Amino acid sequence: MREIKTEAEFEQATNGQKPVIVKFYTDWCPDCHRIDPFMPEVEKAYADKLDMVAINRDTLPELSQKLDVFGIPSFIAFHEGKELIRFVSKLGKSREEIEHFLDRAIQVSQGLAQE
Repeated sequence: MREIKTEAEFEQATNGQKPVIVKFYTDWCPDCHRIDPFMPEVEKAYADKLDMVAINRDTLPELSQKLDVFGIPSFIAFHEGKELIRFVSKLGKSREEIEHFLDRAIQVSQGLAQE
């Protein structure tokens, strides 16, 4: 998963035609590390339908605050620069829950494309 280091990179990454999932995490978050083992497989499985990038909330605190990202890990789907949906909870996230969120993000973006 490509790491976003600046707000300019974030703007560029989320402005495309393909939906983009942004994973917000921190180095000290145990739930963030719990999903690390399966995320490369998930990213590969969805690569043709969406892009995935990561942002360390501690590296870009202003952006995280602007987007109201408080719980981590948090996943936010963007399409053409606009937020579609988000998956935020204070509980740990399972692979199935993340895949369900990704499927929903794809459905929402396809629904917008048909309008």
